[in-house]
Amino acid sequence: MGARRSQAQHTKQCVVPRRDARCTTVPKGSFFRISCTEGPQVGDLNLWSASDLAEHFYSGKTRALHGTHVSTGDRLWSRFPSMRPMATVFEDTLDWYGWDADGGSVHDVIGTRCDPYTGRLLSSTDYHYCCHSNLTRALADHADLTVQEAEGFVHDVLNVFMCTGFTADTHQYFMKASPVRVGDHLEFFAEIDLVVGLSACPGGDCGAEHSSDTAACYPLVIDVFQNADPFPEPARNAYDRSHGR
Repeated sequence: MGARRSQAQHTKQCVVPRRDARCTTVPKGSFFRISCTEGPQVGDLNLWSASDLAEHFYSGKTRALHGTHVSTGDRLWSRFPSMRPMATVFEDTLDWYGWDADGGSVHDVIGTRCDPYTGRLLSSTDYHYCCHSNLTRALADHADLTVQEAEGFVHDVLNVFMCTGFTADTHQYFMKASPVRVGDHLEFFAEIDLVVGLSACPGGDCGAEHSSDTAACYPLVIDVFQNADPFPEPARNAYDRSHGR
């Protein structure tokens, strides 16, 4: 994979505005890099098969196969029935962080995404620029869908750059300020033709408030590096789907 990366050429850049999301396509056999360019910022990542939006990233199965947080060499898997690798983490500039004294680490697949439904439940207010809504709008624009149609394809995320874990006493999910700094990036190898959706979270570095305009937020950037050599995508899962019948 290293040799393939060394021959890849930069072909596209997608800037994700703060408190918003964008989608971009990435051909199989290419690389895409998510970069922090202006200030500490986390992102919520969705992946879809470019040929079938119903085949999307499965965070729960990725967690079962690789653990609660991912880094170099780990793969992001698609949902049933395809269940195949969609992307592999190629380079992680935050791999030095490891696990901190609170049991926190970066790039988790345990959280979901900030959403307006939880906001309505907890505060009786509506906030439309949470990651769920951002990704919904971005996919609707990209795939020419209504927001209601697009919402059904938005799914649990990889929390890029986010620092999270479980508390030692109550075992509840926590988040803390991300160690990400300008120049850091997380780069992936695309195993299949992808639609990549990324939201620049309204929580900023997630060290303070979520689901509001309070936190300092910054854009994120997706760069695509394409290698023209053919690449055979992974086959869909071979299970016959008979389920005992």
